[in-house]
Amino acid sequence: MHLWIIPLLPLAGAAINGLLGKRFPKALVNTIALGSTAAAFAMALWVAAQFTGLSPDQIPHIERYAIWLSSGSLSVEYGMYLDQLSLIMLLVVTGVGFLIHVYSVGYMEHEGGYYRYFAYLNIFMFFMLTLVLANNYLLMFVGWEGVGLASYLLIGFWFLKKSAADAGKKAFITNRVGDFGFLIALFLLIKHFGTLQFDSLWQLVAKYPVESASAGLLTAIGLLMLVGAAGKSAQIPLYVWLPDAMEGPTPVSALIHAATMVTAGVYMVARSSPIFNRAPDARMAVAIIGTLTAIFAASIGIVQTDIKKVLAYSTISQLGYMFMACGVADYVGGIFHLMTHAFFKALLFLSAGSVIHGLGGEQDMRHMGGLRKYLPYTFWCMTFATIAISGLPPFAGFFSKDRILWSAWSSGNHMLWLVGVITAGMTSFYMFRLWFLTFFGKYRGPNPETAGHGHDAQDAHGAGDHGHGAPHESPWVMIVPLMILALLSLVG
Repeated sequence: MHLWIIPLLPLAGAAINGLLGKRFPKALVNTIALGSTAAAFAMALWVAAQFTGLSPDQIPHIERYAIWLSSGSLSVEYGMYLDQLSLIMLLVVTGVGFLIHVYSVGYMEHEGGYYRYFAYLNIFMFFMLTLVLANNYLLMFVGWEGVGLASYLLIGFWFLKKSAADAGKKAFITNRVGDFGFLIALFLLIKHFGTLQFDSLWQLVAKYPVESASAGLLTAIGLLMLVGAAGKSAQIPLYVWLPDAMEGPTPVSALIHAATMVTAGVYMVARSSPIFNRAPDARMAVAIIGTLTAIFAASIGIVQTDIKKVLAYSTISQLGYMFMACGVADYVGGIFHLMTHAFFKALLFLSAGSVIHGLGGEQDMRHMGGLRKYLPYTFWCMTFATIAISGLPPFAGFFSKDRILWSAWSSGNHMLWLVGVITAGMTSFYMFRLWFLTFFGKYRGPNPETAGHGHDAQDAHGAGDHGHGAPHESPWVMIVPLMILALLSLVG
């Protein structure tokens, strides 16, 4: 299937734009950045079509290209691993990633460092695809560190703004704390199993009994992996970097917080399910951390006034749900929620970006209101996303949340279920609060005639005939990705 081509395409785009992009006109930068991502998505669809033709004994489909590292008895390959889990992640990362690239063309149009921005986005895609497709833990760790680096570059994109530079450093350092745990888990695997290849590792782990009475090796490895996952997926106590990460451009928030990077921790826990299934104590810890994070972050989200901060805490809360699912051994439910969440959360962030763009940089919901008539398309897309995340049937979010709550109840742990249900209610409360504050009532911003002459005045021209100052709808290049995501939130 030549899986190696998929991560290589965005890498090539990043290299061309990063090294030569300064001399290119914007149209060429767009062609390279969007072309490479679109090609990766097309290739992922082709791979998915091939995958459906495989018989059960051909799954996972593993491609080995070279021995990457050989030391003593340990040899690590450079290879790709394709099963149902990595396929779902592959399609989400390339598909949602491509839509966010398209949206960025409109959002970043008047910003400096345009080529740099797209080079960073592409390099982020490369590392994320490496993480998802790796056939061993070491290669996965390369992608894991790589998305950490790319997120640092993207969060601190406006590096002259002190808050943005600080937020980038905070994300980077907090993630290092988590990665330390992940690394020690890998050392333990090398010491006791002598391999990091998924296929041979699972066969060795399968010989171990379930560690129910006492905590042993697998419990230790599971707990250390949880530390790594908590760092990347912003769980208690390592969640602190994610709300600050809102300093990056809005499409970055959508890419990092919705679809890809923060879900890496959930992916890693699901990928390591053979280990967690033999270490029930470690798995219970995953469930408890996830459940606590879900309700804790939701309670903070209720009182935020910055539109992007509400969505940030909402992301932390939804990631807690995914951890809760993995903790009660419902990995399918966790990954299902990961997928539906990628659609509606990307949609929420991009709609919020459209609102911010239409108001010339205003992010405080207390200065919004009545935007329905100014931003009709954004209003409808945001409405779909709000209903989806609140879990009303027949939207996609209802099915994934309902499945997680059902798994929590059936696992016999009714406390988890109860907290999950309360959190779902809180989610719906703060999302509708955001929706009403932004789109209903009177417009509470500055006088519409003078609006948009603030620090982002250069952004405040564009679509619509509302004059330069009044709130206005975003250009089509931003609206179309919203509509596609709205459709996916509905039926995804």
